[in-house]
Amino acid sequence: MRTVSQASDPLLRRMTFDEWADLPEDDEGEFVDGWLVEEEVPDFLHELIVGWLLEKLVSWARQRGGVAGGSDAKFAVSKSRGRKPDVTVFLPDRMPPARGLVRVPPAIAVEIVSTRPRDRRRDRVDKAAEYAAFGVAWYWLVDTEPLAIEVHELRDGRYELAWRATSGRHDEVPGCPGLALDLDELLGDIARLASDDSAG
Repeated sequence: MRTVSQASDPLLRRMTFDEWADLPEDDEGEFVDGWLVEEEVPDFLHELIVGWLLEKLVSWARQRGGVAGGSDAKFAVSKSRGRKPDVTVFLPDRMPPARGLVRVPPAIAVEIVSTRPRDRRRDRVDKAAEYAAFGVAWYWLVDTEPLAIEVHELRDGRYELAWRATSGRHDEVPGCPGLALDLDELLGDIARLASDDSAG
């Protein structure tokens, strides 16, 4: 696990796990080894992808008696780490509490990966190790530039890439029987954002 560098993080301050769990909802930050640390600040592209995924995953989970939720729920992924995944899916065998710190691993955790090297490392290295140890069966990583969705399966305590797609309609997604993802639809939404940027 990485050590926390005070110089690199404007939010950095000492606190206990319970203090982090009790922070107001509008207070940013994740909990790493006794410190409140900066989390990724989402832009509209990030939120568009989160919303698109939730539209698909909420319906899929509901049909199976589960639930899906978005950012800002706090997860105790270990005794010293608290994270806030961008999207999570729970199935009926392991459901989260309605309120408070979540100590139950979701079936799926999703992180939208930003372009900053620091954020990429956090999602691809730090959080991958933490979610694996926590017991998250499927870890999705979504790159934004260019768009790519990766599904990693937990096997023998580590994640292995099970599927990757950058475009097209896909009727089979590992770990999600019956889920269809049309990435061309998402790419169209993203293109509309880009055209609005260039027009403005």
